Amino acid sequence: MMSEDTKRSITGGANVVKPTSDDRKPTLPLAPSGKRVIIKSADMKDDMQKEAVDIAIAAFERNSVEKDVAERIKKDFDKKHGPTWHCIVGSNFGKSLSVF
Repeated sequence: MMSEDTKRSITGGANVVKPTSDDRKPTLPLAPSGKRVIIKSADMKDDMQKEAVDIAIAAFERNSVEKDVAERIKKDFDKKHGPTWHCIVGSNFGKSLSVF
């Protein structure tokens, strides 16, 4: 697990609404106030994490589907750093569910 200071938070672009259940559901901008990109877990150097955040911000400006953003990050990293990269983009990770 990464420490808090290695997590990245970048502001720019538009806020994003959380998708419902379909991974192809587009995320809609709320306002031009800002978008947060946070790396929750990564086994990469800081400069590569910064590069991933920059690619994600550019991809969110062109795509409204989180799966397309993940694909753009993966393809860019495959091209620049060699194959076998994995990337997951989303906003509903770590939610707890109680069943009674």
